[in-house]
Amino acid sequence: MTRRSSAAPSIRDVAAAAGVSYQTVSRVLNDSPYVNAGTRQHVLEVIERLGYRPNRAARALGSGRSNAATVVISDTTLYGYASTLRGIEEAARLKGLAVGVRVVESDRPADVRQAVEYVSDPNAGGIVVVAFDAAGAGVLRALPAEVPVVAATEAGGLGDVPRTMIFLDERQAAADATRHLLDLGHRTVHHVAIPSETGTSARQAGWRGALEAARVPVPPVVPAGWDVRSAYLAGRELAADPRVTAILCGNDDTAMAVRRALHEAGRDVPGDVSIVGFDDVPGAAYWTPALTTVRMDFVALGRACLAALAADLAGNPQPAVELAPPALVIRESTAPPRAR
Repeated sequence: MTRRSSAAPSIRDVAAAAGVSYQTVSRVLNDSPYVNAGTRQHVLEVIERLGYRPNRAARALGSGRSNAATVVISDTTLYGYASTLRGIEEAARLKGLAVGVRVVESDRPADVRQAVEYVSDPNAGGIVVVAFDAAGAGVLRALPAEVPVVAATEAGGLGDVPRTMIFLDERQAAADATRHLLDLGHRTVHHVAIPSETGTSARQAGWRGALEAARVPVPPVVPAGWDVRSAYLAGRELAADPRVTAILCGNDDTAMAVRRALHEAGRDVPGDVSIVGFDDVPGAAYWTPALTTVRMDFVALGRACLAALAADLAGNPQPAVELAPPALVIRESTAPPRAR
Protein backbone atom coordinates (compact mmCIF):
# COMPACT_ATOMS: atom_id res chain seq x y z
CA MET A 1 0.00 0.00 0.00
CA THR A 2 1.48 3.34 -1.07
CA ARG A 3 0.99 6.43 1.07
CA ARG A 4 2.10 10.03 0.85
CA SER A 5 5.05 10.49 3.17
CA SER A 6 3.33 13.49 4.79
CA ALA A 7 0.28 11.50 5.87
CA ALA A 8 0.58 9.19 8.85
CA PRO A 9 -1.54 6.03 8.57
CA SER A 10 -4.76 6.00 10.59
CA ILE A 11 -6.60 3.19 12.32
CA ARG A 12 -9.00 3.10 9.35
CA ASP A 13 -6.05 2.64 6.98
CA VAL A 14 -4.95 -0.36 9.03
CA ALA A 15 -8.49 -1.76 9.01
CA ALA A 16 -8.80 -1.35 5.23
CA ALA A 17 -5.43 -2.98 4.57
CA ALA A 18 -6.21 -5.87 6.91
CA GLY A 19 -9.75 -6.34 5.63
CA VAL A 20 -11.30 -5.95 9.09
CA SER A 21 -13.31 -3.29 10.92
CA TYR A 22 -11.58 -0.47 12.75
CA GLN A 23 -13.19 -1.80 15.95
CA THR A 24 -11.28 -5.06 15.44
CA VAL A 25 -8.02 -3.12 15.05
CA SER A 26 -8.84 -1.27 18.28
CA ARG A 27 -9.40 -4.57 20.10
CA VAL A 28 -6.07 -5.90 18.84
CA LEU A 29 -4.33 -2.77 20.09
CA ASN A 30 -5.91 -3.24 23.50
CA ASP A 31 -5.22 -6.97 23.71
CA SER A 32 -8.93 -7.84 23.83
CA PRO A 33 -9.68 -11.56 24.27
CA TYR A 34 -12.48 -11.29 21.70
CA VAL A 35 -10.14 -11.50 18.67
CA ASN A 36 -8.99 -14.87 17.37
CA ALA A 37 -5.28 -15.56 17.15
CA GLY A 38 -5.10 -15.60 13.35
CA THR A 39 -6.84 -12.25 12.99
CA ARG A 40 -4.73 -10.73 15.75
CA GLN A 41 -1.47 -11.83 14.07
CA HIS A 42 -2.63 -10.56 10.68
CA VAL A 43 -3.60 -7.14 12.06
CA LEU A 44 -0.29 -6.84 13.94
CA GLU A 45 1.59 -7.59 10.74
CA VAL A 46 -0.34 -4.89 8.87
CA ILE A 47 0.32 -2.41 11.69
CA GLU A 48 4.03 -3.14 11.44
CA ARG A 49 4.06 -2.92 7.64
CA LEU A 50 2.24 0.43 7.57
CA GLY A 51 4.20 1.85 10.48
CA TYR A 52 0.99 2.73 12.30
CA ARG A 53 1.42 4.26 15.75
CA PRO A 54 -1.78 4.64 17.80
CA ASN A 55 -2.35 8.05 19.28
CA ARG A 56 -2.81 8.77 22.96
CA ALA A 57 -6.58 8.27 22.81
CA ALA A 58 -6.27 4.88 21.15
CA ARG A 59 -3.66 3.67 23.63
CA ALA A 60 -6.03 4.48 26.47
CA LEU A 61 -9.00 2.55 25.12
CA GLY A 62 -8.30 -0.55 27.15
CA SER A 63 -7.47 1.18 30.41
CA GLY A 64 -8.81 4.58 31.44
CA ARG A 65 -11.64 4.79 28.91
CA SER A 66 -13.51 1.79 30.25
CA ASN A 67 -14.00 3.45 33.64
CA ALA A 68 -16.01 6.45 32.48
CA ALA A 69 -18.52 7.74 29.96
CA THR A 70 -18.94 11.30 28.74
CA VAL A 71 -22.25 12.48 27.31
CA VAL A 72 -22.10 15.12 24.58
CA ILE A 73 -25.39 17.01 24.49
CA SER A 74 -26.56 20.44 23.36
CA ASP A 75 -29.31 20.96 25.94
CA THR A 76 -29.87 19.43 29.36
CA THR A 77 -33.29 21.00 30.02
CA LEU A 78 -35.52 19.91 27.12
CA TYR A 79 -37.55 16.86 28.07
CA GLY A 80 -36.22 14.40 25.48
CA TYR A 81 -32.60 15.38 26.07
CA ALA A 82 -32.88 15.41 29.85
CA SER A 83 -34.69 12.06 29.95
CA THR A 84 -32.11 10.42 27.67
CA LEU A 85 -29.37 11.76 29.93
CA ARG A 86 -31.20 10.34 32.94
CA GLY A 87 -31.30 6.89 31.33
CA ILE A 88 -27.58 7.05 30.56
CA GLU A 89 -26.77 8.03 34.13
CA GLU A 90 -28.97 5.31 35.65
CA ALA A 91 -27.41 2.59 33.49
CA ALA A 92 -23.87 3.85 34.11
CA ARG A 93 -24.42 3.83 37.86
CA LEU A 94 -25.45 0.17 37.73
CA LYS A 95 -22.32 -0.67 35.76
CA GLY A 96 -20.02 1.34 38.02
CA LEU A 97 -19.11 3.91 35.36
CA ALA A 98 -18.59 7.55 36.17
CA VAL A 99 -20.55 9.92 33.92
CA GLY A 100 -19.45 13.35 32.75
CA VAL A 101 -21.41 15.80 30.61
CA ARG A 102 -20.03 18.02 27.88
CA VAL A 103 -22.45 20.60 26.49
CA VAL A 104 -21.79 21.59 22.88
CA GLU A 105 -22.92 25.19 22.58
CA SER A 106 -23.95 25.16 18.91
CA ASP A 107 -23.22 23.59 15.54
CA ARG A 108 -20.65 26.28 14.72
CA PRO A 109 -17.35 24.65 13.67
CA ALA A 110 -15.45 26.19 16.60
CA ASP A 111 -17.93 24.86 19.16
CA VAL A 112 -17.99 21.41 17.57
CA ARG A 113 -14.19 21.30 17.41
CA GLN A 114 -13.88 22.30 21.06
CA ALA A 115 -16.26 19.53 22.15
CA VAL A 116 -14.49 16.95 20.00
CA GLU A 117 -11.09 17.89 21.40
CA TYR A 118 -12.41 17.61 24.95
CA VAL A 119 -13.98 14.16 24.59
CA SER A 120 -11.09 12.81 22.51
CA ASP A 121 -8.94 12.95 25.64
CA PRO A 122 -8.65 9.46 27.19
CA ASN A 123 -9.88 10.77 30.54
CA ALA A 124 -13.31 11.38 28.95
CA GLY A 125 -13.89 7.62 28.65
CA GLY A 126 -16.34 6.24 26.10
CA ILE A 127 -18.71 8.72 24.51
CA VAL A 128 -22.49 8.89 24.17
CA VAL A 129 -23.58 11.62 21.77
CA VAL A 130 -27.17 12.82 21.99
CA ALA A 131 -27.43 13.72 18.30
CA PHE A 132 -31.01 14.94 18.08
CA ASP A 133 -29.84 18.17 16.45
CA ALA A 134 -27.17 19.67 14.21
CA ALA A 135 -24.76 20.35 17.09
CA GLY A 136 -24.75 16.76 18.32
CA ALA A 137 -24.62 15.39 14.79
CA GLY A 138 -21.64 17.64 14.04
CA VAL A 139 -19.73 16.20 16.99
CA LEU A 140 -20.63 12.64 16.01
CA ARG A 141 -19.31 13.17 12.48
CA ALA A 142 -16.08 14.80 13.69
CA LEU A 143 -15.02 12.33 16.40
CA PRO A 144 -11.82 10.39 15.61
CA ALA A 145 -12.44 6.82 14.52
CA GLU A 146 -10.57 5.38 17.49
CA VAL A 147 -12.82 7.05 20.07
CA PRO A 148 -15.53 4.59 21.22
CA VAL A 149 -18.94 6.18 20.74
CA VAL A 150 -22.65 5.37 20.64
CA ALA A 151 -25.24 7.92 19.58
CA ALA A 152 -28.90 8.56 20.33
CA THR A 153 -30.40 9.93 17.10
CA GLU A 154 -33.61 10.68 15.28
CA ALA A 155 -35.32 7.68 13.71
CA GLY A 156 -33.18 6.22 10.94
CA GLY A 157 -29.92 7.61 12.30
CA LEU A 158 -27.32 9.42 10.20
CA GLY A 159 -26.63 7.42 7.10
CA ASP A 160 -23.22 8.96 6.48
CA VAL A 161 -21.79 8.03 9.90
CA PRO A 162 -20.39 4.51 10.52
CA ARG A 163 -21.18 4.46 14.22
CA THR A 164 -23.56 2.60 16.50
CA MET A 165 -26.79 4.61 16.59
CA ILE A 166 -29.92 3.84 18.60
CA PHE A 167 -33.27 5.57 18.15
CA LEU A 168 -37.00 5.42 18.82
CA ASP A 169 -39.26 5.04 15.78
CA GLU A 170 -40.80 8.49 15.91
CA ARG A 171 -41.52 8.40 12.17
CA GLN A 172 -44.07 5.61 12.63
CA ALA A 173 -45.42 7.28 15.75
CA ALA A 174 -46.05 10.55 13.90
CA ALA A 175 -47.83 8.63 11.16
CA ASP A 176 -50.05 6.91 13.76
CA ALA A 177 -50.91 10.27 15.37
CA THR A 178 -51.77 11.79 12.00
CA ARG A 179 -53.97 8.83 11.07
CA HIS A 180 -55.77 9.16 14.42
CA LEU A 181 -56.76 12.71 13.53
CA LEU A 182 -57.79 11.76 10.00
CA ASP A 183 -59.85 8.84 11.32
CA LEU A 184 -61.73 11.31 13.53
CA GLY A 185 -62.89 13.01 10.34
CA HIS A 186 -60.48 15.94 9.95
CA ARG A 187 -59.89 16.95 6.33
CA THR A 188 -56.14 17.28 6.89
CA VAL A 189 -53.61 17.81 9.69
CA HIS A 190 -51.33 20.81 10.07
CA HIS A 191 -47.87 20.42 11.60
CA VAL A 192 -45.85 22.73 13.83
CA ALA A 193 -42.33 21.34 13.55
CA ILE A 194 -39.44 21.49 16.00
CA PRO A 195 -35.85 21.84 14.72
CA SER A 196 -34.16 18.79 13.21
CA GLU A 197 -30.62 17.80 12.33
CA THR A 198 -31.71 16.84 8.83
CA GLY A 199 -34.13 19.70 8.23
CA THR A 200 -36.84 17.10 7.55
CA SER A 201 -37.26 15.27 10.82
CA ALA A 202 -38.59 11.77 11.34
CA ARG A 203 -41.69 13.25 12.96
CA GLN A 204 -42.28 15.47 9.95
CA ALA A 205 -41.66 12.59 7.56
CA GLY A 206 -44.18 10.38 9.36
CA TRP A 207 -46.80 13.14 9.30
CA ARG A 208 -46.28 13.82 5.61
CA GLY A 209 -46.28 10.14 4.68
CA ALA A 210 -49.60 9.53 6.45
CA LEU A 211 -51.26 12.47 4.66
CA GLU A 212 -49.93 11.37 1.29
CA ALA A 213 -51.07 7.78 1.88
CA ALA A 214 -54.57 9.08 2.71
CA ARG A 215 -54.54 11.26 -0.43
CA VAL A 216 -55.44 14.40 1.48
CA PRO A 217 -53.91 17.89 1.17
CA VAL A 218 -50.45 18.33 2.73
CA PRO A 219 -50.33 21.81 4.29
CA PRO A 220 -47.07 23.76 4.48
CA VAL A 221 -45.01 22.95 7.58
CA VAL A 222 -45.11 25.71 10.19
CA PRO A 223 -41.60 25.81 11.73
CA ALA A 224 -40.91 26.60 15.37
CA GLY A 225 -37.73 26.72 17.43
CA TRP A 226 -37.03 25.00 20.73
CA ASP A 227 -38.38 28.06 22.58
CA VAL A 228 -42.08 28.13 23.42
CA ARG A 229 -42.56 31.69 22.15
CA SER A 230 -41.79 30.63 18.59
CA ALA A 231 -44.36 27.83 18.97
CA TYR A 232 -46.88 30.34 20.34
CA LEU A 233 -46.37 32.55 17.29
CA ALA A 234 -46.82 29.53 15.04
CA GLY A 235 -50.03 28.79 16.91
CA ARG A 236 -51.29 32.33 16.33
CA GLU A 237 -50.70 31.88 12.60
CA LEU A 238 -52.76 28.69 12.55
CA ALA A 239 -55.44 30.05 14.88
CA ALA A 240 -56.18 32.81 12.36
CA ASP A 241 -57.09 30.25 9.68
CA PRO A 242 -60.62 28.86 10.14
CA ARG A 243 -59.77 25.89 7.88
CA VAL A 244 -57.36 24.55 10.53
CA THR A 245 -59.10 21.87 12.60
CA ALA A 246 -56.23 19.51 13.55
CA ILE A 247 -52.61 20.16 14.51
CA LEU A 248 -49.75 17.74 15.16
CA CYS A 249 -47.11 19.47 17.28
CA GLY A 250 -43.41 18.59 17.28
CA ASN A 251 -43.37 18.14 21.05
CA ASP A 252 -45.55 18.75 24.10
CA ASP A 253 -44.04 22.16 24.89
CA THR A 254 -44.98 23.22 21.37
CA ALA A 255 -48.49 21.87 21.90
CA MET A 256 -48.83 23.87 25.12
CA ALA A 257 -47.87 27.11 23.35
CA VAL A 258 -50.15 26.41 20.39
CA ARG A 259 -53.00 25.67 22.79
CA ARG A 260 -52.48 29.07 24.39
CA ALA A 261 -52.59 30.83 21.02
CA LEU A 262 -55.82 29.04 20.11
CA HIS A 263 -57.37 29.97 23.46
CA GLU A 264 -56.55 33.64 22.94
CA ALA A 265 -58.11 33.48 19.47
CA GLY A 266 -61.33 32.07 20.95
CA ARG A 267 -60.89 28.66 19.35
CA ASP A 268 -61.85 25.76 21.60
CA VAL A 269 -59.75 22.62 22.00
CA PRO A 270 -60.95 20.07 20.97
CA GLY A 271 -64.26 21.59 19.85
CA ASP A 272 -62.78 23.76 17.10
CA VAL A 273 -59.25 22.37 16.83
CA SER A 274 -57.78 19.02 17.89
CA ILE A 275 -54.15 18.97 19.08
CA VAL A 276 -51.67 16.11 19.38
CA GLY A 277 -48.30 16.51 21.08
CA PHE A 278 -45.16 14.40 21.18
CA ASP A 279 -43.11 12.98 24.10
CA ASP A 280 -45.76 12.69 26.87
CA VAL A 281 -44.15 14.96 29.42
CA PRO A 282 -45.23 14.21 33.01
CA GLY A 283 -47.81 17.02 33.16
CA ALA A 284 -49.50 16.29 29.82
CA ALA A 285 -52.24 14.19 31.42
CA TYR A 286 -53.18 17.05 33.77
CA TRP A 287 -53.58 19.90 31.27
CA THR A 288 -57.02 21.23 30.46
CA PRO A 289 -57.89 19.48 28.26
CA ALA A 290 -55.57 16.53 28.91
CA LEU A 291 -53.19 16.25 25.97
CA THR A 292 -53.33 13.47 23.41
CA THR A 293 -49.67 12.77 22.70
CA VAL A 294 -47.06 10.22 21.66
CA ARG A 295 -45.27 8.57 24.58
CA MET A 296 -41.52 8.39 23.92
CA ASP A 297 -39.39 6.32 26.33
CA PHE A 298 -36.25 8.45 26.26
CA VAL A 299 -35.03 6.92 29.52
CA ALA A 300 -34.94 3.49 27.87
CA LEU A 301 -33.12 5.03 24.91
CA GLY A 302 -30.43 6.40 27.22
CA ARG A 303 -30.06 3.08 29.00
CA ALA A 304 -29.68 1.25 25.68
CA CYS A 305 -27.00 3.68 24.51
CA LEU A 306 -24.95 3.22 27.67
CA ALA A 307 -25.32 -0.58 27.55
CA ALA A 308 -24.09 -0.63 23.95
CA LEU A 309 -21.14 1.59 24.83
CA ALA A 310 -20.18 -0.51 27.85
CA ALA A 311 -20.30 -3.67 25.74
CA ASP A 312 -18.11 -2.08 23.08
CA LEU A 313 -15.58 -0.95 25.69
CA ALA A 314 -15.47 -4.51 27.00
CA GLY A 315 -14.70 -5.77 23.49
CA ASN A 316 -18.05 -7.53 23.19
CA PRO A 317 -20.36 -5.44 20.99
CA GLN A 318 -24.03 -6.26 21.31
CA PRO A 319 -26.48 -6.90 18.46
CA ALA A 320 -28.98 -4.20 17.53
CA VAL A 321 -31.18 -3.12 20.42
CA GLU A 322 -34.96 -3.43 20.03
CA LEU A 323 -36.72 -0.68 21.95
CA ALA A 324 -40.44 -0.64 22.65
CA PRO A 325 -42.15 1.48 19.97
CA PRO A 326 -43.56 4.89 20.93
CA ALA A 327 -47.27 4.74 21.74
CA LEU A 328 -50.08 7.15 20.97
CA VAL A 329 -51.88 8.09 24.20
CA ILE A 330 -55.38 9.36 23.41
CA ARG A 331 -56.78 11.88 25.88
CA GLU A 332 -59.11 14.86 25.73
CA SER A 333 -57.45 17.22 23.25
CA THR A 334 -58.65 15.36 20.13
CA ALA A 335 -62.22 14.91 18.89
CA PRO A 336 -64.16 14.79 15.62
CA PRO A 337 -64.45 18.16 13.88
CA ARG A 338 -67.62 20.14 14.40
CA ALA A 339 -70.17 19.92 11.62
CA ARG A 340 -70.10 23.07 9.51
